[in-house]
Amino acid sequence: MASRLGALVLLLAMAATWLAADVAGAVGPVFNVTDFGAVADGKTDDSRAFLRAWMKACATPGRPAVVVPGGASYLLHPLVFRGPCRGCMEVRVAGVLRAPAGLGAFRGCREWVHFSNVDGLLITGGGTFDGRGATAWPLNDCPKRRDCKLLPTSIKLGRVRNATITDVTSLDSKFFHVTVAGSHGVRIHRVSIRAPRDSPNTDGVHIQGSSDVRVTDSAVATGDDCVSVGPGTSDVLVSGVTCGPGHGISVGSLGRYPGEEDVRRLRVANCTIAGTSNGVRIKTWRGGSRPTAVSGLVFEDIVMRRVRNPIIIDQEYCPYASCRSESEQRPSAVRISDVKFRNIRGVSATQVAVKLSCSEASPCRGLELRDIDLRYVRRGVATQSQCAHVAGGVVGGTLVPPSCI
Repeated sequence: MASRLGALVLLLAMAATWLAADVAGAVGPVFNVTDFGAVADGKTDDSRAFLRAWMKACATPGRPAVVVPGGASYLLHPLVFRGPCRGCMEVRVAGVLRAPAGLGAFRGCREWVHFSNVDGLLITGGGTFDGRGATAWPLNDCPKRRDCKLLPTSIKLGRVRNATITDVTSLDSKFFHVTVAGSHGVRIHRVSIRAPRDSPNTDGVHIQGSSDVRVTDSAVATGDDCVSVGPGTSDVLVSGVTCGPGHGISVGSLGRYPGEEDVRRLRVANCTIAGTSNGVRIKTWRGGSRPTAVSGLVFEDIVMRRVRNPIIIDQEYCPYASCRSESEQRPSAVRISDVKFRNIRGVSATQVAVKLSCSEASPCRGLELRDIDLRYVRRGVATQSQCAHVAGGVVGGTLVPPSCI
């Protein structure tokens, strides 16, 4: 018995040693930006120190980590962290990264912090990306002019694979907070994104030309879409997101530019949307020549709290005062089909709680409304639904307001 017990103790000790070795190997070498010259006073440009740390880590095999210590602020001018790298990169931000004020430092730059062509990336650490958007929002004329100059996005993942952003905050971006473009296998989890409700074009997460993207268990409060899904996107999950204020969770806008690719297989589930100008929305511009397709969308298990337009398809989208070009007089060329709205409940701030305004040239097909319970904020007044150019659909369960398809 004693010999068996001794053997068991020895086996457990050996297992603990192997586990410790495994964990130590998983951590990998650390590259602290202060060792590369970062001053960390929030006033001195630390961009070169960050780039030197990145380049050294990028050339290191295994799981190297670029570390940004907490308790300090780091002024960063626009940066591109380029791959490919020899290992799986970690950027551990515990401090506050501060963007330059205004737009003077962004001449020729569309992004503030840009990760490009990296396979295997983790951005974490509990820190903050402070875009200092209030210094640039008055210079943004995009809400008024369609030929405007776009302001810089705070964080961009461009041509990135197998990337995770978790446990960080994006604050007051000048334009979009996080953009995922041309990427695959991206996870955005437990992230906080914040900007005032009147901050222009501060989309929380914008996904375009990408596949296998998940946005989960995050809180987004901005002046625009909490999550927006653009052309050429497929296999996206948005789950456990608290959205508001802002413009809701949107597909689009689509159909504005020639050659846009299709949007397929999006699921939005287990979300709470509060105090927004829209709930779940598909928006497409009038006109267009190439018929982009939108299909395989599911919106389910969503709670609305005093939301305007809780369920909306808008195929006459135009945010400007006048849309009178020749192409914009034609119906939208975007084809919408196989879209399901299930178990969506709560309070609508508009009497029309379900608005399905589809294209005359290409009516919506295969829509489903099931177990919808949306009550008007004014008690005693019933909510309504409105439909235009909907070619049939499926309904079932509780329907408040009554279906118009």
